Amino acid sequence: MRTHVVDHPLLAHKLTVLRDERTDSPTFRRLADELVTLLAYEATRDVRVVPDEIVTPVAPTTGTKLATPKPLVVPILRAGLGMLDGMMRLLPTAEVGFLGMVRNEETLEASTYAERLPDDLSGRQCYVLDPMLATGGTLAAAIRFLVDRGADDITCITLLSAPEGCANLERGLEGIDVPVTVVTAAMDERLNDKGYIVPGLGDAGDRLYGLAQ
Repeated sequence: MRTHVVDHPLLAHKLTVLRDERTDSPTFRRLADELVTLLAYEATRDVRVVPDEIVTPVAPTTGTKLATPKPLVVPILRAGLGMLDGMMRLLPTAEVGFLGMVRNEETLEASTYAERLPDDLSGRQCYVLDPMLATGGTLAAAIRFLVDRGADDITCITLLSAPEGCANLERGLEGIDVPVTVVTAAMDERLNDKGYIVPGLGDAGDRLYGLAQ
């Protein structure tokens, strides 16, 4: 597994405002959207392309276009939905699948409660969207789910990551012979005893959409 922490002053600036407890949900959603577009630029450096012969107004030339099958973007519900628009802005021709996963707050184990994905992902590059890589359980379960369907290259895009989560994710992927990359805006200090990232930004889903009663 490869981990890439994107070091850019614009990312750091937007992430600082995102972390602030005074930032309201509309501003949080806008900043998350902008952050994901910046992260997606780095995350798609290895997107598969093929040559494309075209004619400009001046002369013929060889360019590139996205290869087929198209990349698949997979937001993990519900918080991953807040990252989808930012990703699709950069990769508008990609297809989108959905994976609903929930973490048990006592055991910290992830379970799948919903999915809308192609049955066969053979030869597909997948981009998984989840704001927080905390314990790593949710992403590990999501990656295994995609690999079981045939995905052969997976990039996870997160706003924040914790060292324990990255280590747990790597352990959780043992035996998987598929390249996995994590692209994140920051590697925070640690997890607390409740499995939250410190200093973190709180519960990303609640900050994106408010508390569900």
